[in-house]
Amino acid sequence: MPVRQLPESVINRIAAGEVVERPASVVKELVENALDAGASRIDVFTDGGGRRRIGITDNGGGMTRADLALAVDRHATSKLDDEDLLRIRTLGFRGEALPSIGAVARLSITTRHASEPHAWALGVEGGIKSEIVPAALAQGTRVEVGDLFYATPARLKFLKTDRTEAEAIRDVVRRLAMARPDVAFTLAGEERAPVTWTAALPGAAGQLTRLGDILGADFRAAAIAVRSGREGVTVEGFAAAPSLTRANALGQYLFVNGRPVRDKLILGAVRAAYADYLPRDRHPVVALFVTLDPQEVDANVHPAKTEVRFRNAGLVRALIVHALKDGLAREGRRTAANVDGAVIASFRPAFSPRPTSWDWQRSPARPATMPPSYGAAATAFAERGQSALDVGLPSADIRAESAPAADLLDRPLGAARTQIHETYIVSQTRDGLIVVDQHAAHERIVYERLKASMAANGVQRQILLIPEIVELDEAIVEKLVARADELERFGLAIESFGPGAVAVRETPSLLGKANAAALLRDLAEHMAEWDEALPLERRLMHVAATMACHGSVRSGRVLKPEEMNALLREMEDTPNSGQCNHGRPTYVELKLSDIEKLFGRR
Repeated sequence: MPVRQLPESVINRIAAGEVVERPASVVKELVENALDAGASRIDVFTDGGGRRRIGITDNGGGMTRADLALAVDRHATSKLDDEDLLRIRTLGFRGEALPSIGAVARLSITTRHASEPHAWALGVEGGIKSEIVPAALAQGTRVEVGDLFYATPARLKFLKTDRTEAEAIRDVVRRLAMARPDVAFTLAGEERAPVTWTAALPGAAGQLTRLGDILGADFRAAAIAVRSGREGVTVEGFAAAPSLTRANALGQYLFVNGRPVRDKLILGAVRAAYADYLPRDRHPVVALFVTLDPQEVDANVHPAKTEVRFRNAGLVRALIVHALKDGLAREGRRTAANVDGAVIASFRPAFSPRPTSWDWQRSPARPATMPPSYGAAATAFAERGQSALDVGLPSADIRAESAPAADLLDRPLGAARTQIHETYIVSQTRDGLIVVDQHAAHERIVYERLKASMAANGVQRQILLIPEIVELDEAIVEKLVARADELERFGLAIESFGPGAVAVRETPSLLGKANAAALLRDLAEHMAEWDEALPLERRLMHVAATMACHGSVRSGRVLKPEEMNALLREMEDTPNSGQCNHGRPTYVELKLSDIEKLFGRR
């Protein structure tokens, strides 16, 4: 078959296939154009999931008649000052969006520039332009897209249901609204109730307000401000406390120079920063904004501009990890009870604390026969009957101390009062009480000690007088022996002891007397999930986490009052003590005001 030049209409449809994947792609391109035009308000309307109609109205600068005529031609753009594609300071720059949309749909543009006496309108259907005619519009631009993909019916078969496509549009608008809190957005359509995000104040406070409006009040309450910068690169934004997680990574919103992106490098950095705080099957909620010189990032990697490539990817990753770790360490004691009222919500009173009426005659405590004078005596209960019900003090007092020291009540975790179920420590503060999971708390303490010891001068070891022989499956023995050098860095010295057995000769001093068999089995399970791409540092942290779990105070151990208070003080001095290294909270807090509400005192 000979080489031939494709017709212009076919070229436009091929370009449309790269840019216009679904209705959400159209919304993204048009809203980005509105933002680049300086709009302070953008209204988005869709019908039929964007298939039947998409309408975008903004109050931006608009276009002159001459600009409108060029705007629907391929590779025509107002967003490049010169031909340097490495200095991209706008969201759109390819000059393909409008002609690509016009090639597969019915496109109508009405716009007015401040220098024009009135607005102008232009239509494009299947790539064919209409004449430019006068129109009525006060300010900005209104773009209407109807019958999407009518010119390429085969593409319609690949679209999802109207509800699914509408949800994809909602996600696009949400991300753009998060990137520009100074712009007001309205999203409406037949598939949803209208939602409006008003323009927020400049600065971090306004940014958090917009994020809270979109991501919910739970994110606003759990948000931790993060910031880091070096060599002209700045990373800032908000990260949720480890108590707020998702089952997938869809709650991670990333922006580079104001552009929403999905970058594997940034997602990997977020995962690494939260590795010490979350279980392996949970993901954090973050909104991070990376700002750097446009020449240091290539935004022209993907036709839809959803991916970027950094010139110094290592620096960007290091700044993200540092910003998140610094913020999480600063707010290390925030737990679910502190941020979203989850503990209070879990209490369900068996009866209403303020009943509208109560009849003592139907009470199960009412005696079978009542003395004639009972009614009169009941009326004088407060005056004469109180002494009759004085039964003395409680029969048992389980408090660790009758009166805690005043200075301990002012400490963040208060003074230990008792231990219940040999697992939980109850402490008292000035304005509430705290329940501590003794195993989870001590696990974090041991874990942080292991990390600090390794960073300083290596983990201190204790040589076993008689090596402990642990019998395991041969496959597990092979895995452990293959990683013996890595384990030795944490003070765990092992060697093969024939088929199906391992000899443990040294253990970390911090673990005390550890159950070597259980420890080695857990280590082998974790190693089964490793691959060669996992950095050695992360592997060692997995080892440290497993060792910390086995070297901690176990559930079921009775603690003395001084031991309980010592654990609380160590928690206060330990970074990240709000969660154990598996992501579970180490304590929950109940404010006195919340307790009073549960009992109807407020």
